[in-house]
Amino acid sequence: MSMKMTKQERSWVLYDVGNSAFVMLSTALIPVYFATLAEPGSSVVVAWGYAETVASLVLALLMPVLGSLADLKGNKKKFLIGFIGTGAVACAALGIPTHALAFLVVYVISSVMLNGSMVFYDAFLVDATTEDRYDLVSSNGYAWGYIGSCIPFVACLAVVLGGPAVGIDMGVGMKIAFLITAAWWVAFSVPVIRNVHQTHYKPRQPRLMRATFRGLAATMRSIARDRRILLFMLAYFFYIDGVHTIIKMSTSYGTELGIDAVQLVLALLVTQFVAFPSAIAYGRLSTRFGTRRMLLVAVGAYFCITLFAAFFLRSAFEFWVLAICVGLFQGGIQALSRSEFGKIIPKEHANEYFGFFDIFGKYAAVMGTFLVSLFTQLTGNPSAGVLSIAVLFVVGFVLMAKVPAGVYEDGPAR
Repeated sequence: MSMKMTKQERSWVLYDVGNSAFVMLSTALIPVYFATLAEPGSSVVVAWGYAETVASLVLALLMPVLGSLADLKGNKKKFLIGFIGTGAVACAALGIPTHALAFLVVYVISSVMLNGSMVFYDAFLVDATTEDRYDLVSSNGYAWGYIGSCIPFVACLAVVLGGPAVGIDMGVGMKIAFLITAAWWVAFSVPVIRNVHQTHYKPRQPRLMRATFRGLAATMRSIARDRRILLFMLAYFFYIDGVHTIIKMSTSYGTELGIDAVQLVLALLVTQFVAFPSAIAYGRLSTRFGTRRMLLVAVGAYFCITLFAAFFLRSAFEFWVLAICVGLFQGGIQALSRSEFGKIIPKEHANEYFGFFDIFGKYAAVMGTFLVSLFTQLTGNPSAGVLSIAVLFVVGFVLMAKVPAGVYEDGPAR
């Protein structure tokens, strides 16, 4: 199999470069900025966790229906453009609110649009390449997304952290950072919009909404009947919970422990550099050892990472160790989950299936962020919140180990 990518594959990969800039900003700098807007004495972890919970819940409710509509001929790209455009505008507008609640409302909108666009983007994988190259292309998407996002993020850091030296306070610096990120996101969306076209689709039908809901019901029955898809999605539900929670809550958790904001941001930047070669390596290792086996390795590693965070993370040094360990497995577990799912679903229903796939991921994120916020609030100890999600990696590992081996040639029957 050639390691060289086609124009369509490269165009698809570049969208990961574009959207990852906002993912990086929302992971590292936005929670720090939100802490400056929050009321003195309020818990940043609790407020941020509940905001992420709302965003995930809204997305999980919307995407199955929108995904089904996007499977119709010519719709996938229209939905992708709509979500990118709305999300970029909301991202740029994050610099306007000066009150914590108003800021969270705009953030939830931008987060829903970002993650919604990712569902349509993931579904475009089946149009951008062939099944035997899913692991390779998906891994390259995450890898180049990690390294590419560092460019606008470093520019944002220079403005936010270096701004005071030239008279630019943090508020103005963050406004500039939001604009830089939105522009980067839009610019790297152009290739996938221009060069990747929907080749797998459902024919248009009369009584559109009725047909849409009937299609969703058929997909749900198909998932329930197919043991491989059902077990895979259940396993994904549990282990991706921990992954998303660690991504979304790491900076807030570090802030709660009193770790310096600069140390937090720089450590997360190192995560991106470590994740770049690691994600590519994971894609290549999967062709030798199998996708499921590599997923099991990553889930086991994340369980150990969670224990380390709960029991040993107390200083900036431990946060750096944690950031490097996360970088080794983050891209691999996300990329191979996406590509493996793409292999076992009907290609003409990709958006519909990825919509349900996203439900499992987003409801897991609802549970993870909620558990962290709840246990932190009840115990007054952020470590208890982190420890509460460790068991989910165990459940995910056990379920993934039970997924039947083998790949369907034509996807599951509907």
